[in-house]
Amino acid sequence: MQLMGLTCVASITVMVYLIACLIRATPLQNKWLPVICGLLGGVLGVVAKFVMPQFPAKDVFDAVAIGIVSGFAATGVNQAFRELIGKMRSIKV
Repeated sequence: MQLMGLTCVASITVMVYLIACLIRATPLQNKWLPVICGLLGGVLGVVAKFVMPQFPAKDVFDAVAIGIVSGFAATGVNQAFRELIGKMRSIKV
């Protein structure tokens, strides 16, 4: 995967993360966020395939798969960040 293709995939992760932050501010239950992130990532993967010439997918199925993984990565980044903050708060200096 070329460097530009990698940045395209990372951009999907960032966009999904930011949209998930907006959704978290609504009354929607947080248990639905991973599903929403996966679906949103899949949609953005298909859009990226047709908009970004360097996107690393050869067909629509690859684009959906890359997008879904990117969407779930946004959820994972959020959880890792929350765990890190929680551990830092529990450390007494």
